[in-house]
Amino acid sequence: MRLSKLPLHTTKETPADAEVVSHQLMLRAGFIRKLGAGLYTWLPIGLRVLHKIERIVREEMNRAGSHELLMPSVHPAELWQESGRWQVMGDEMLRFKDRHGNDFAYGPTHEEVICHHFRQDFRSYRQLPVSFYQIQTKFRDERRPRFGVMRAREFLMKDAYSFHMTREDLAAEYQNMREAYTRIFTRLGVDFRIVKADSGNIGGSASEEFHILAGSGEDLLAVSDSGPYAANVEAAECLPSAAPRAAARATLEKVATPGQKTCEQVSQFLNVPLTGKVKLLVVNGADGGLVAIALRGDHQLNEIKAARHPRIASPLRLADPEAVQKVFGCEVGYLGPVNCPVPLIADHAAAAVADFVCGANQNDHHLRGVNWGRDCAEPETADLRMVAEGDPSPDGVGSIRFFRGIEGGHIFQLGRKYSEAMGLAVLDEKGQSVTPEMGCYGIGVTRLAAAVIEQSHDANGMIWPDGIAPFRVILCPIGMDKSETVRVAVETLYAELADAGVEVLLDDRGHRPGAMFADADLIGIPHRIVIGDKGLTHQQFEYKHRRADKAEMIAATTAAVLEKLGA
Repeated sequence: MRLSKLPLHTTKETPADAEVVSHQLMLRAGFIRKLGAGLYTWLPIGLRVLHKIERIVREEMNRAGSHELLMPSVHPAELWQESGRWQVMGDEMLRFKDRHGNDFAYGPTHEEVICHHFRQDFRSYRQLPVSFYQIQTKFRDERRPRFGVMRAREFLMKDAYSFHMTREDLAAEYQNMREAYTRIFTRLGVDFRIVKADSGNIGGSASEEFHILAGSGEDLLAVSDSGPYAANVEAAECLPSAAPRAAARATLEKVATPGQKTCEQVSQFLNVPLTGKVKLLVVNGADGGLVAIALRGDHQLNEIKAARHPRIASPLRLADPEAVQKVFGCEVGYLGPVNCPVPLIADHAAAAVADFVCGANQNDHHLRGVNWGRDCAEPETADLRMVAEGDPSPDGVGSIRFFRGIEGGHIFQLGRKYSEAMGLAVLDEKGQSVTPEMGCYGIGVTRLAAAVIEQSHDANGMIWPDGIAPFRVILCPIGMDKSETVRVAVETLYAELADAGVEVLLDDRGHRPGAMFADADLIGIPHRIVIGDKGLTHQQFEYKHRRADKAEMIAATTAAVLEKLGA
């Protein structure tokens, strides 16, 4: 394509409301334009990238045996009411009425719709397993849309759904999709990690996220420094120590701690490390009463883990301070496990501490030299805390390090969560009715474009991998309007590259070299060829890869250029 024919509008100024690099560069390079909060128009050069990402996703989903379809984006309310998610989805789901007063939603996801399709057409085990996918617009009414297309309200998503007769078959398809996603992210040319994840409001028994590593990522990942383990910090396991708890040595002692309520205040006041303190949080119990959670002083509660404990009410709620004071007889800053009046669950790490400091269940007082089994009962234990950097990796290989990641894909084993709610049934080999197992597999297509930029850019602009770049190579002629030699060389190379199937962009605008190079770097074209009289006198072109610091001279032939392009 000739750049003079491409409606490309680049700017040097960084938009004031663009917070992250991808948003800034996509606006500056003319890839997108803002319509409203979380709403963007994709312009021609940006759409080229989006279509290439779509093509990779589509090819790998087809290769995995999934069948493409296209479901409506507007959903009747009764489908969501049937699954029980009409209210659960909250304000993120855009609801509206048609002219007849009927309730509808603009689909944020399509589990209900695919289940409705399934029950219309599927009756027998002979029709299973089956997998469907679509690439389609979704809408989620984010409270605070930000970061451009990274967290927009309207976005393009690939969502897939599979149906199975058995859990074993679902597990096999889950692995098939895991491999398909691995191929997709590998073809995108990004550094990514597969991490264990929480299923959130989608539900299901198992899920993993595919994260593109980037310093601007919203998600914090716990990754082994020398092994394969990786998980979102919210889903990362914290196993009990293999070493036995140290023997009790200190004598129990009550000490006055006037006004010292927080772990940090008490540790400083008594000159003890946070690791030697045990704190108590009181939450609402599943039976309507109160439950105490014991954590080591330097650890934080993992609310997702806690909410899954059978003794604890879900969603997790801290108990009302007045209710706590009525039961314990003190303010929440002075709670401790000695003579605890409610059921107590200790995190593994808290249960491993000996001679610890804790609240005395009396205002302005703490206890020190406290030991489990001697001064208070041995507690029920569970994994209740957030993982910390430096913790042993749960798989026993290495230690945990933290990385930032951008979630680009998520796969789920849903089980029967939706198939039961939506009344799905097929007949098995014996003619008996069976509720099928389901899987769900999503990729944020528009988010991927931004995530690649967040990982791959420099001070001059984007750096696209070859497979998804808007163009593979850009030709920058110098003095083409004045030199017939340059013009012939450029036109010949342009035509021969196009004939070879290379997506080539010819900057024929007549700009100075600096302006041409700046735009080429900004829009991230992987390869640049400069053609001028000086080089041609030595039968040479100037070649530069977008990631290279310096240019190099190559033979002024199409074959030499194709070799550099790896074509």
